[in-house]
Amino acid sequence: MKLNTKYHGTLSYEKEDIITFKKGIPGFENLKKFIMAPAEENNLFYILHSIEDVNIGIVVVSPFNVLKDYEFDLNDDKISELNIKSQNDIIVVNTVRLSSKVENITVNLKAPIIINKNESIGEQLILDNSNYPIKYPLIKGEV
Repeated sequence: MKLNTKYHGTLSYEKEDIITFKKGIPGFENLKKFIMAPAEENNLFYILHSIEDVNIGIVVVSPFNVLKDYEFDLNDDKISELNIKSQNDIIVVNTVRLSSKVENITVNLKAPIIINKNESIGEQLILDNSNYPIKYPLIKGEV
């Protein structure tokens, strides 16, 4: 299948690539189905793109490429809700706020997106950890 997006060109995907967010994503609660594709401009980034609205594509990055010791705990309810059997089942990404100046690009470490790649379901969480800011500089020390 093909998705002709407004900002990211044409993205090809298969039915099994669709990730369902039962609660939507904060700010986009009405959108439930997304795909994740590598960003053409930079292989560090991905686009989490709605297949229900061609105008909505969220730039994301693995937090481990930004902060090597990034970690958090999932409670048993969340593990059950996302049907996680093993740590290897999940992909963790965080949203990116882009800027024309690379030193102003930030990553939201406070609200990771957890995707169970085997079940194709996901959810964005808000962490209690105050050490993880909403606007963490992609290039540390520049913002």
